[in-house]
Amino acid sequence: MIKISDLNMGQRVALELLWGFTWCISVMPYWFKFYVLEPILYFVLAKLLHYRRAVIEENLRSSFPEKSEEELQQIKRDFYHNLSEVFIGTFNMVHMTDKKIRRYYRIRHFEELKRNMPDEHIIVLFAHHGLWELGAFWTMEDPTHESLGIYHELRSKVLDLFYQRLRSTRYSTPVQKKESMRFLLTHFKEGVRGRRMAMGLIADQHPNIPVNADTHWFRFLNHDTVFFDGGEQLATRYHMPVYFAPMFRVGRGRYEMEFEMIYDGHEELPKHEITERYVQRLEQMIRREPALWMWSHRRWKHKRHAEN
Repeated sequence: MIKISDLNMGQRVALELLWGFTWCISVMPYWFKFYVLEPILYFVLAKLLHYRRAVIEENLRSSFPEKSEEELQQIKRDFYHNLSEVFIGTFNMVHMTDKKIRRYYRIRHFEELKRNMPDEHIIVLFAHHGLWELGAFWTMEDPTHESLGIYHELRSKVLDLFYQRLRSTRYSTPVQKKESMRFLLTHFKEGVRGRRMAMGLIADQHPNIPVNADTHWFRFLNHDTVFFDGGEQLATRYHMPVYFAPMFRVGRGRYEMEFEMIYDGHEELPKHEITERYVQRLEQMIRREPALWMWSHRRWKHKRHAEN
């Protein structure tokens, strides 16, 4: 994990300037952030920069061959609006009080979820859909679980530390992916801050793994796709229940999330079944609100060859 001591003076200054800039945005009035800054950012991303336009259009056309060009262009425009909201919403998290969290984010059927939540470590599978960073706050109302945000180290040390600071709250702890197994084993008996661990995995990222004849492929959005199976391996090895957490946009910068158990920690399942359940629900969520997914990511770098 990158530490502040790993930065040179220029990088430290850049980090504090970035944090100060986003803090200023965070404390601005709601209407100004989401009805003034967000449209400006949309204009810059969509009209001036054409941010990753070719990647977005290619992903949309290959994922939805049944849709007309007009429908695809509308999804693209809506995606740029969503991307602008993700930026503003992420900046908005720099200064978060409990009251502010409840204004922007809530869990549907939370009392029922608390009653049925097992008193043990769990895995929660998120996706780059909506304002996913808000998912770190779901344990605010649950004193029995500590939210662990498993993340990939970023190339930029400044941005990596920025997101570490953003995700380090009184309800959540960031854990680098390559350290997650050791972290789990170290805290398996005692938990974190006296709470059971809820390991949050954003599982729809492009996996940086070699593809060979033994690679398992999932059918996802009209593509043969490779997914991380780390969450499934942890779940079956340590008997950890797995939840899928779809996100719903209910207003500008405002989201609701549900939790659906897809593995109870003890069910006998064939290999890849937990990930398959996640993939199926993820596609359903994306098809319901396609503009909320990150179409600017190069999700399908891996190609399935005939011999695979």
